[in-house]
Amino acid sequence: MPLDGFTFRPIVRDLNEKILGGRIDKISQPNKSTIVLSIRQPGQNFYLQISTSNPNSAAFLIKNPIENPAEPPIFCMVLRKQIENGKIGSIRQNGRDRLIFIDIDTIGAGGMISTKTLACEFMGKYSNIILIEDGLILDALKKIGAHQSRVRMILPGHQYQLPPANPKIDLDSSNWFEELSNQTSESTLQKFLIDHVAGFGTPSAIEVCRIAELDPNSKLFERDLPTIKIALEKYRDRIETIDLDSLFDWAKFFYTPPEPPERDQFSKIIRREISRCKNKIVKLEKELESAENSEIWKIKADNLLTYQNQFKNRADRSVTVQNIYDGKPIEIFLDQRLTIAENVQNLYKKYDKLKRGQNFIAEQISECRREIDYLESIETSLETSQNLSELDDVRRELESGGYIPKKRVTAQKKSIPLTFKTEEGMEILVGKNNSQNDRLTFKIASSNDFWFHTKEIPGSHVILRCGNSEPSDESILYAARIAAGFSKASDSSNVPVDYTRVKFLKKPNGSKPGFVIFTHQKTILVDPFKPIHLNSGDFL
Repeated sequence: MPLDGFTFRPIVRDLNEKILGGRIDKISQPNKSTIVLSIRQPGQNFYLQISTSNPNSAAFLIKNPIENPAEPPIFCMVLRKQIENGKIGSIRQNGRDRLIFIDIDTIGAGGMISTKTLACEFMGKYSNIILIEDGLILDALKKIGAHQSRVRMILPGHQYQLPPANPKIDLDSSNWFEELSNQTSESTLQKFLIDHVAGFGTPSAIEVCRIAELDPNSKLFERDLPTIKIALEKYRDRIETIDLDSLFDWAKFFYTPPEPPERDQFSKIIRREISRCKNKIVKLEKELESAENSEIWKIKADNLLTYQNQFKNRADRSVTVQNIYDGKPIEIFLDQRLTIAENVQNLYKKYDKLKRGQNFIAEQISECRREIDYLESIETSLETSQNLSELDDVRRELESGGYIPKKRVTAQKKSIPLTFKTEEGMEILVGKNNSQNDRLTFKIASSNDFWFHTKEIPGSHVILRCGNSEPSDESILYAARIAAGFSKASDSSNVPVDYTRVKFLKKPNGSKPGFVIFTHQKTILVDPFKPIHLNSGDFL
């Protein structure tokens, strides 16, 4: 649910408590709509993420930095030049607007301190991050020229202006209730609050209606105004004092970082290709059904060959004989342009052609099914990809398979498998895509390690590293549960998982990424276990 001016108040208070006075150690821009400031405080580092992604634009602290592209965008480089190593002097909200100003003190020419300001405007699709000094715009994440807006230009060198705002009632004013009582509206109570109370959006309006025990979709009645007044005061006071970390209802306001656009794009491509293969199988199965009638042509040819001396060439359009296989009458149509012997050969040719077609169609169906399995393995990889390097692995795999055109992109750092530890201290490695699976199984794992994979279900390769030691039953069970958890059957129960020594695995020449053949396997039924925390080295 998007934030509004009221719900930004505890965010600003929390930021002031934690990062005010901190020094900006590093600046990154993981995507076109997000800036991350790494802020160093005595004994602790914080990561401030400022996102303009609609509808979840906000500024908030995150636990871990986000992976960045190899080459920083221009706006990121400008920020690094202008405010990196600067000290955060103040963090303030503009009234009840979704607008936060972050003042940053930097050392300028001659050792003089200069203050630059990040104006963080969180206004849905109009959200922006603007760098200002002495009222002038130095740069902006989104530049707005005269051809885009006649009201407000956002360009370097221009005077910064506040976004246009509609005058609304400020709950901090002394006569706010009198002003509110004078308003008339035929709209719902929720819309009335949004239209007339400064800083109110959907979250605040719904919460006030809940406190007042009124239906947000009901009409506003004068008799309800005293109840609304009490609810507004309770909500205002609560917002002014609430601790963000202990806010019980924060989950409904919690920001979920936007999915990288490539993930959605790749997912659509994979689903489209799976659908294409399934449709092709339906057509091929119909063709196969027709081809399976090929045997009748051989039976007719055998019978005509047996009885050919009883008939004259080109005399009959059809002949009926006693079937040599079941003794029943069988009619055989003849081509009167051909001799009886030539008709026999013609019937055998039809049989051979249909038989070859039957084998070819059956192989095509098998190939389609193998491709579906392969695509589903990529789809599973996509679901578990967490950073740019892992998405880059998926991109390269789709490119090499011809599913998307090859595109020149800046190489990301090599992705690495997930790492966990069993209770007895053995390492478990989990490949998160087919590229990692191949690397993990055939380059990282040793021959004596154990390999795990869900039986005939797309999923990750999982390696239990045991060296010269023999793993306990508990470690094998734990590795098998992780293999089930990182598979397409992660929401199922009693999932079959195959496991064997790495030395019993082979990768056929020319096979697709992630494909292996193996022997000496055992199968275990487990309930999937996908660790909540995907950091390396955890025993969960």
